[in-house]
Amino acid sequence: MPSNAGTTRLVIVESPAKAKTISGYLGPGYVVEASFGHVRDLPRNAADVPAKYKGEPWARLGVDVDNGFHALYVVSADRKQQISKLVKLAKEVDEIFLATDEDREGEAIAWHLVETLKPKVPVKRMVFHEITKPAIQAAVANPREIDRDLVDAQEARRILDRLYGYEVSPVLWKKVMPKLSAGRVQSVATRIVVERERQRMAFRTAEYWDILATLAVANAGEGPRTFNATLVALNGDRIATGKDFEPTTGRVKPGAGVVHLDSSGARGLAARLEGRPFTVTRVEEKPYRRRPYAPFITSTLQQEAARKLRLSSQQTMRTAQRLYENGYITYMRTDSVNLSETAIAAARRQIVELYGERSVPPEPRRYTGKVKNAQEAHEAIRPAGDNFRTPGEVAKELSADEFKLYELIWRRTIASQMTDAVGSSVSVRIRAVTAAQEEADFGATGKTITDPGFLRAYVESSDDENAEAEDAERRLPNLVKDQPLTADELAAQGHHTQPPSRYTEASLVKALEELGIGRPSTYASIMQTIQDRGYVTKRGQAMIPTFLAFAVIGLMERHYPRLIDYDFTASMENELDEIAGGDHAAVDFLTAFYFGSTNGTGDQAIAHAGGLKKLVTENLSEIDARSVNSIPLFTDDEGREVVVRVGRYGPYLQRELPGGAPAAPPAEGEEGGGQGDRAPIPEGIAPDELTPEKVQELFLGGGGERKLGDDPATGEPIVLKSGRFGPYVSSGERKSSLLRSQSPDSLTFDEALKLLSLPRLIGVAPDGVEVFANNGRYGPYVKRGEEFRSLDSEDKMFTVTLDEALALLAAPKTRQRRAAAPPLREMGADPLTEKPLVIKDGRFGPYVTDGEFNASLRRGQTPEALTLEEASEMLAEKRAKGPAPKKKAAAKKAAPAKKATATKKTAAAKSTAAKKTTTAKTTAAKKAPAKKAAPRKATTSPE
Repeated sequence: MPSNAGTTRLVIVESPAKAKTISGYLGPGYVVEASFGHVRDLPRNAADVPAKYKGEPWARLGVDVDNGFHALYVVSADRKQQISKLVKLAKEVDEIFLATDEDREGEAIAWHLVETLKPKVPVKRMVFHEITKPAIQAAVANPREIDRDLVDAQEARRILDRLYGYEVSPVLWKKVMPKLSAGRVQSVATRIVVERERQRMAFRTAEYWDILATLAVANAGEGPRTFNATLVALNGDRIATGKDFEPTTGRVKPGAGVVHLDSSGARGLAARLEGRPFTVTRVEEKPYRRRPYAPFITSTLQQEAARKLRLSSQQTMRTAQRLYENGYITYMRTDSVNLSETAIAAARRQIVELYGERSVPPEPRRYTGKVKNAQEAHEAIRPAGDNFRTPGEVAKELSADEFKLYELIWRRTIASQMTDAVGSSVSVRIRAVTAAQEEADFGATGKTITDPGFLRAYVESSDDENAEAEDAERRLPNLVKDQPLTADELAAQGHHTQPPSRYTEASLVKALEELGIGRPSTYASIMQTIQDRGYVTKRGQAMIPTFLAFAVIGLMERHYPRLIDYDFTASMENELDEIAGGDHAAVDFLTAFYFGSTNGTGDQAIAHAGGLKKLVTENLSEIDARSVNSIPLFTDDEGREVVVRVGRYGPYLQRELPGGAPAAPPAEGEEGGGQGDRAPIPEGIAPDELTPEKVQELFLGGGGERKLGDDPATGEPIVLKSGRFGPYVSSGERKSSLLRSQSPDSLTFDEALKLLSLPRLIGVAPDGVEVFANNGRYGPYVKRGEEFRSLDSEDKMFTVTLDEALALLAAPKTRQRRAAAPPLREMGADPLTEKPLVIKDGRFGPYVTDGEFNASLRRGQTPEALTLEEASEMLAEKRAKGPAPKKKAAAKKAAPAKKATATKKTAAAKSTAAKKTTTAKTTAAKKAPAKKAAPRKATTSPE
């Protein structure tokens, strides 16, 4: 689209990829440049605070709470170079278009750009929900002003999260562990996961039985000859199923009125029914109809991508971001299920082409979202453009993950405009009577799909992996009332009740959405944050809370319950939505929340409690750190309470000593020790796996140790143990860590013997010095005196000969240097510095580097999925912190002096020792305040 003659326009977007795509759709006279996301933010730490504000009492918050919650924004160091470039460009153009994303965060970025660039030319806001040529041209032709209500809402959210994080996190530092963080939404998400694990810990399984009958009809006709039916009632009373048992006791619920069959009861009844006639007593047939699913919104896309593609929320959103920026899908942060008229028409045309006219309903389908305060003016996530490209048409242009996600979005969009799936469902009851006149009723259900409709394009997955797919059929014979049947087989089958399933990222996002907590732009970051903070770990898809999470949530529940209350957190979202709609003032909302004023908006329970500031400071001394860090498990058979303690070096078990005497606290720097009443908890054990049997095993084994056998040479037991630095084997005074190639689970007795043979004496060199092979911090090596040389494999420690070892030791050290491993991936030039970026495999995992700065990949990131923009941002953060301070070289020891001189020095040292001792206490007291303040100063943003 050409600009006005002689007019030059600067279009600012967030990412280089987006800029590249958009620039191709605009004609001459347009300069498209990226801001690289946020350009300003609240200070991350004390170093970010400008000098003139450092003395202000509110500087650590970055928010002047006493003057209308004025926020102190600073341009991050990694953005200064790009801002300078934008300032220069802004002076060279006639008009500026701010083309940041269409949500509140994008609106805030646009406002921050204006505040930072201070342009002298007209500024307009252009918005679009897809990056296609018609959409971009329409956005340029129809700009608007920046929506200050949306900006206020986003700013209020940012300040709210800062106040919450910076006021609550220090409580956790003091009472649980340094460098922890609390967050308005992350703490609630963690609580949801912890509560589910508590339910699993309290769960008691129950066993129940029924009978599966394989029944046959005499003349099946076209249908199947046999089908399965399950025992559902005996003498008119319903047979107990899993729902009839109390989860915490494993007993049948009072008043359930059911027959609880055990193994012998079910087997006995099956035997008594052998050879007895079976008769159909009831046949009910109903029409089956299933409507299509609504198009994707952010949360449902994350849920389905997790179920079908096994992608994390972060991976889903990163992949969707690339698809959006390159013009394949519409904007991926939305809570609206609406489709535009253009999109509906495109979907209906494609359905006719691919599935025929019968698959298109007479009228277009309209959907209503269930999300509170959904922005219905936006669109759902769908393929971009007025004519959808099929997956086959884009396959060669996309990576594997991009293709899979695009196909998922395309199928869901198409299916949403197709006809219903229709068919019929049948419910059958069958009765058999024993010789003793026991009436046993069996039930069977069937489903037949006569027209799959939308199911031909898309079938939604379930969080329950055992659930039946919606397009699955269960065909029954054509049965009528009073029809006789025969039993080919009667099999008693046992079942056990199951604890509630752990949350996955998909089901946790769904739970947050149903509670009205969080918004589309925050779900992925919430999932990542609770893992990065060490509150949740993943085992496969399941999210398991750590004992650290139990301690943090326990503290919050006992002392700040309102701050992690579901309704309270949802009400905060509603307040922010009202600010975005122009119905409330952000200052009133923040005042009520922080200071407790009841004038205006804000949660009244917090307001009447005196506000957040008073809440977190008033009763701090009453919080007992030991109690907070103790998670009760159970009382053992000897009446001793067993608890998990969260310690400096990880969680450990503790119980009262016999006779009820509590254990003495561990010595400084220790987690265990004592009198046999403590045991470390091996890494990887989930809280619900600490059963009485498992706990007893850990106490007996001293941290999960396992006896492998007795050393044939010494008779001493060889034991596999778990230590602070990993698994190791010990026998008497000998100890040896496992090799990198060995696993504790599969370690054999013979392998343990070989480990304990280290260091291995290879032989004696010609000069009489012994030569050893051993395993060290940097791998296997041979040693002669003070000379070391690396071995190229762990096996060589046990096989290298004396001649081979001497040859290695005789070679220059330079020959032992290993060739640098090739990078895992070459990423291209950094958009900020233009230096080539590569991903390498380091000692602590993969990292990205530009040759000068290194940044480790975060938890959940993979070398394959990391984008160039993410890598650039990670390195920019490292650059902003500056190079790591070099360690001071140790002072060289003075050459030995004459004995008399040494004696004088020794005497002098002794003479000053008393002075040092008397002043030590005073010196420590002077240093104490600075030491106490250090954690807050050193810790980065706890949000």
